[in-house]
Amino acid sequence: MFIEKIKSPQDLKSLKAEDLNALAEELRNVIIERVSINGGHLASNLGVVELTIALHYVFNSPEDKIVWDVGHQSYSHKLLTGRFHIFHTLRKYKGLSGFPKISESPHDAFGTGHSSTSISAAIGILEARDIIKKFQISNLRFQIPNKVIAVIGDGALTSGLAFEGLNHAGHLKKDLIVILNDNEMSISPNVGALSNYLNKVLTGTFYKKFKKETKAFLEGIPKIGETVAKIAQKAEGSMKGFFLPGGLFEDLGFNYLGPIDGHDIPLLIETLNSIKDANEPTLIHVVTKKGKGYKFSEEDPCIYHGVGPFEADTGIQKEGSGVKGQGSKAEENLENLPVVHCISPLAYSDVFGNALMEIAEADKRVVAITAAMKEGTGLATFAERFPERFYDVGIAEPHAVTFAAGLAVQGLKPVVAIYSTFIQRAYDEIIHDVCLQNLPVVFAIDRAGIVGEDGATHQGLFDISFLRHIPNLLLMAPKDGQELKDMLKFAVQYNGPSAIRYPRGKVSQESRVKSQKSEIIKGKFEILMEGDGVAIIAVGNAVHPSLKAAEMLKGDDINACVVNARFIKPLDEELIISMSERTKRIITVEENVLAGGFGSAVLECVNKAGLTDIAVKRIGIDDEFVEHGSQNILRQKYGLDEEGIYKTALAFLSQHCARL
Repeated sequence: MFIEKIKSPQDLKSLKAEDLNALAEELRNVIIERVSINGGHLASNLGVVELTIALHYVFNSPEDKIVWDVGHQSYSHKLLTGRFHIFHTLRKYKGLSGFPKISESPHDAFGTGHSSTSISAAIGILEARDIIKKFQISNLRFQIPNKVIAVIGDGALTSGLAFEGLNHAGHLKKDLIVILNDNEMSISPNVGALSNYLNKVLTGTFYKKFKKETKAFLEGIPKIGETVAKIAQKAEGSMKGFFLPGGLFEDLGFNYLGPIDGHDIPLLIETLNSIKDANEPTLIHVVTKKGKGYKFSEEDPCIYHGVGPFEADTGIQKEGSGVKGQGSKAEENLENLPVVHCISPLAYSDVFGNALMEIAEADKRVVAITAAMKEGTGLATFAERFPERFYDVGIAEPHAVTFAAGLAVQGLKPVVAIYSTFIQRAYDEIIHDVCLQNLPVVFAIDRAGIVGEDGATHQGLFDISFLRHIPNLLLMAPKDGQELKDMLKFAVQYNGPSAIRYPRGKVSQESRVKSQKSEIIKGKFEILMEGDGVAIIAVGNAVHPSLKAAEMLKGDDINACVVNARFIKPLDEELIISMSERTKRIITVEENVLAGGFGSAVLECVNKAGLTDIAVKRIGIDDEFVEHGSQNILRQKYGLDEEGIYKTALAFLSQHCARL
């Protein structure tokens, strides 16, 4: 295999041109095999195999910086930059990240887990290069880059951030190279002999020289030369624009080339060679097929965009891809609790989508909005059923929020479904456009808490902290699927901004908790288990492991009161104070950073009430970014599973044994 011999991009350059297609096939096979075992981003990576080969064949990484955007296109890049021997650890705990990561390899020029950042980062790298050279700055540990290439695509150009970068790059007129990886099928007709021919003509050195010399000749004609040159330039632009969709980019100051076939390695290499020494901003429009080379991902690139483990021969995804924890006596004891209602083992996203359809059926004011995550947020069926009340705004979270505010100000009920890690991008709009004006927008925050294998860029561990302090905003977290449905109904009826955070994964198959209050009452918690030894107040999906931990504590003669904190804001201050005075010991549990999180809110409540003799222990994420690994492994690491909560509770109570 060629791939086994490639330890760096320099080894790639030693291959013969006729061997590169065989290498592409090997890369695809390796990616399919590994993703079928580990899970990961499949279709997007299969679409850029030839492009990745061509980039590393022409440029010299890491001296030339390749910034991958979106970062989930980088598997071939990892394989060609010395990571084939550890590729089996992809997305595994302590293994290779599923995204470019500066600390992982010098070939990863910039960390890109969120989309549309590449052009801004690349122009920053270029500007730094020129400042270092101009002022002869020395003693830097960074290698001075030569060329900088931003590879953007897979929908990332729908983001305003990308256009902000393009605008600045065109203004600075740096030698930035942008590769637009366009995998939209609507552009396929532009790919063919005519486009390839035009590209060769427009990128060739003869054409550039001819254009330059012709302009100089025309401008030299006395009196009329300058006018004639301008007319010729306009004619050239009109003719080129007639065939090619590059007018926008050229108006932004880029030399536009394309569209070209992104799976034609010789053409890609020829094109890249023709512009690698350019001293002006250049954009190459490359058309690729998402999922290329694997039948199932070609037929349904959305489903195979990000997948769990699957059977490579059939494309069928495997059940239970996560690492399952061991059973415990808590699980056995939990069987004795009354079964109140059963919930089908759907993903939280599906429960949300189905519930929203029911609500929208009865209320025509309800509309759904998402940012390029229709399938991921569970809104695909909603979009089919209510096409005139569904909006996918592309990778443009800030616009999604302000757009929703515009709908709400006219009396509609917009529900904005965005992953926790991505709603961070719309922080200003949430404050300024929604909450400041107290508009009834519902934020459905999917993938809140520990997400797992996607790692630090995607963990939803900050939303409680950056949302709970915003005036007017209600913030809720359900313990199970039924409560998610109830909260969604409450939120849609509420006359003000609200947010519901819920985790990635399947809901509890059975809810074995005795609810005292089945209805959602603003600012009211729910007591699930009585006890006076310690009060465990848990948020969202931390409720069930807290219940199991409480069962384990019974074996140590400790009766814990377990509280479901359905409202993160407003708090049930009355219940918190009551529990504090009764037990003198409170433990809070949340899948969020501790700084400014739910536990901090409880501490603030206790302090406000002047209760100085109350001990509070907070369980959550300390001041660090959580890397990739399965949800079970990470919850165990950070003490957020039942065993961890149980051990923390014992240690905490032992410090306050005088009060036991």
